[in-house]
Amino acid sequence: MELRARGWWLLCAAAALVACARGDPASKSRSCGEVRQIYGAKGFSLSDVPQAEISGEHLRICPQGYTCCTSEMEENLANRSRAELETALRDSSRVLQAMLATQLRSFDDHFQHLLNDSERTLQGTFPGAFGELYTQNTRAFRDLYAELRLYYRGANLHLEETLAEFWARLLERLFKQLHPQLLLPDDYLDCLGKQAEALRPFGEAPRELRLRATRAFVAARSFVQGLGVASDVVRKVAQVPLGPECSRAVMKLVYCAHCLGVPGARPCPDYCRNVLKGCLANQADLDTEWRNLLDSMVLITDKFWGTSGVESVIGGVHTWLAEAINALQDNRDTLTAKVIQGCGNPKVNPQGSGPEEKRRRGKLAPRERPPSGTLEKLVSEAKAQLRDVQDFWISLPGTLCSEKMALSTASDDRCWNGMARGRYLPEVMGDGLANQINNPEVEVDITKPDMTIRQQIMQLKIMTNRLRSAYNGNDVDFQDASDDGSGSGSGDGCPDDRCGRGASRKSSSSRTPLTHALPGLSEQEGQKTSAASCPQPPTFLLPLLLSLALTVARPRWR
Repeated sequence: MELRARGWWLLCAAAALVACARGDPASKSRSCGEVRQIYGAKGFSLSDVPQAEISGEHLRICPQGYTCCTSEMEENLANRSRAELETALRDSSRVLQAMLATQLRSFDDHFQHLLNDSERTLQGTFPGAFGELYTQNTRAFRDLYAELRLYYRGANLHLEETLAEFWARLLERLFKQLHPQLLLPDDYLDCLGKQAEALRPFGEAPRELRLRATRAFVAARSFVQGLGVASDVVRKVAQVPLGPECSRAVMKLVYCAHCLGVPGARPCPDYCRNVLKGCLANQADLDTEWRNLLDSMVLITDKFWGTSGVESVIGGVHTWLAEAINALQDNRDTLTAKVIQGCGNPKVNPQGSGPEEKRRRGKLAPRERPPSGTLEKLVSEAKAQLRDVQDFWISLPGTLCSEKMALSTASDDRCWNGMARGRYLPEVMGDGLANQINNPEVEVDITKPDMTIRQQIMQLKIMTNRLRSAYNGNDVDFQDASDDGSGSGSGDGCPDDRCGRGASRKSSSSRTPLTHALPGLSEQEGQKTSAASCPQPPTFLLPLLLSLALTVARPRWR
């Protein structure tokens, strides 16, 4: 009997140990006190939170062992984990947007300050230097500076045609002022305009201004546009929602350890990276074109320096205008004789006074502005910051895991691997959508790229192309226009058909890529010219549009 009783005791003890090891309900369950505390701290009600572990057959995301989570708790924590990741993404994006917006405002303020300084110098010195030759034509000069501002801010203007029209108008007005004793009807002034290319009434100043201003303004505005486009891309990508498979994987990463009663277990680093590489696969595909854009922006800052650089040219527009008026006065007699030879003798104005003999010469400021140091500092800071964010999209998973996910610092066999405490064995996936085909944590359909992100990749390509053209001194929006005659030093160079096109362009300022990042300006959505004014896309866009069509039709493989 004693032997039999001892055998029953050993059998019961063994059964109890097995039941405890298996988590048998009959055994004493682990307390959920720590989980209750964490769950309540997140603002959820504790009314349905179990006091001790329960069977987990109801769980849909977390492993179905014994658990401290009800179905409602699992759903609440899944929603919370998705919201926390979306918040972390927006926070990272806001930091980048803020940097880009600060750079944009700093450069925009500086470039506009240069142009404003030039106009203030003109308004302060030209009345004394040129008298009525300036005061009777202040509107023409004011309109020129207004159009230069519009062009810089992204208005749909052809800068060379704008300058050509300015010189043509100015020549007509100044020639009449220099010859008040003559009757100069419109047909005679038309003849004057046709003769102007050969006569060069303003000397070399119009040609020099056209060549240098085109390069300087194109470089300045394309750089600021690049900052605006980069900021806009970041903003739009940050609004892309997380998919359902990502939400499940993030819940499993962040809170399933809580449900299994081990809230102290932190995610394994490689496990976290695989989850976020799967969640942010489409975002990582921005990497190539993002780098191309930032490289092009850094490169174009080389065009900010020297006698043809942004600071010297934009801040020195008035010096070319002064040179032009001086040249016209110096060559007045020769010009008049050649005009009469080509256009005939004009009639005498009986009410006109004799020609004004007194000539005023404008005192020229130095052509090359001494560097103030402001632009050098801005460029140095911008280069450093742009290089720092070149790998933003592919480094985002690692950054979020390190800064937001409280990764384990313990040995590999003690971190949370998605199922329990233990080593995480799968390899870390590569970057981008195509590399997620075998992601063990997130089921990613690599045949369905996110269209919002594909559109932003296209915007980066277009802006990069614009910057590369600007580096070569070309305004990409008008590179298919004829170069002969437009904005020439003669003050002519604007045949009727082209002037008509220029006028129609000036009536539209739909492309305003700076506005979305500057307060008080309209959104960038009207960036592209309307179909009515531009029935066919420019030649340079055709390969990009074809690329977009192919991207929509099938995923982009690497």
